[in-house]
Amino acid sequence: MHPILGRAERLAAYLAAWLVVCVLLAAVVTRLGLGWIEALALLLPLCLVYAFVCLSAWYVSRAVPLRTSSVLQVLASSALAASIASSLWLGLTQAWVTVLGATAAFAPAAERYAQQIPFVFAAGVLLFLLALAVHYALLAFEAAREAERRQLELELLTRDAELRALRAQIDPHFLYNSLNSISALTASDPSGARRMCVLLGGFLRDTLSLSSRERIPLAEELALADSFLSIEQVRFGARLQIDRRIDEASAACLVPPLLLQPLIENAVTHGIAGLLEGGVIRLDISRRNGHCSIRLENPCETDSRQARPGGMGLDNVRRRLAATFGRDASMEIHAGAEQFRVELYLPCTTDE
Repeated sequence: MHPILGRAERLAAYLAAWLVVCVLLAAVVTRLGLGWIEALALLLPLCLVYAFVCLSAWYVSRAVPLRTSSVLQVLASSALAASIASSLWLGLTQAWVTVLGATAAFAPAAERYAQQIPFVFAAGVLLFLLALAVHYALLAFEAAREAERRQLELELLTRDAELRALRAQIDPHFLYNSLNSISALTASDPSGARRMCVLLGGFLRDTLSLSSRERIPLAEELALADSFLSIEQVRFGARLQIDRRIDEASAACLVPPLLLQPLIENAVTHGIAGLLEGGVIRLDISRRNGHCSIRLENPCETDSRQARPGGMGLDNVRRRLAATFGRDASMEIHAGAEQFRVELYLPCTTDE
């Protein structure tokens, strides 16, 4: 179906445009010898009918598209279609002139009506060519929108594939470190190793249930972080301390699942684990101006690998932020002599 005929408001706007065309043609005809009433009586019904005839330009433009047709083909098809349409309009004009000449009110103007027939034919050709040009422009606009839609779908698919790949990196990396920790405890603390296995099973179960979602509330992400830290505290005991300052207003902010876990794992593995006396991991989360600020800080050795901010975990978080939020999110890394700090700044959206 023609897109104009598919919606009533489009058809109304189209007919209103033809009403303007009718008035303009009537203004020209009045200069050729007809009065306004006589001109409108002649042209108003004809323009109404020809408005629907010109809708056929849509099918001509689709049958001979500009991208795949030569200039000669486009010109020939346009001239042929305009001649046919205008000839049809000319036949309707002659029939309508006969009807008007048979009425008492317009019988005196019958001869003057007959004089306008060549003008009506020429106007019909020009109007159909104009309608054809408009339809070609509409098709070009439609093609541009379709290309934009396909590009957007491709970008979304690419982003989704990248996010899936980044998520797939997290679990093996964490599992490898956890199994190493369990292996280290097997000989020195068998009961701790068993407890760590139970905690690891619970963590992986929670991870599977949440990682399939695109975003989760920050409160659920913090619960996952607590599960991970419970596992690591079995290994490090009092050497691993946590200082949390969480703004309750930020709990509902939606974040990608397992966003904090690589950061906390990095702080434990490359920070606390390298210090004989251990240390405190500080986590500060606040919400302001529609954004969520996350700050994670941990002590580290001077020659720690963490001082070089290019590990897989940090790079994973940076790329996931970019894929999910684009330029609306940022990640800053501050590697000091004895302290390592990561700051995230991302939009705070909620389910409400």
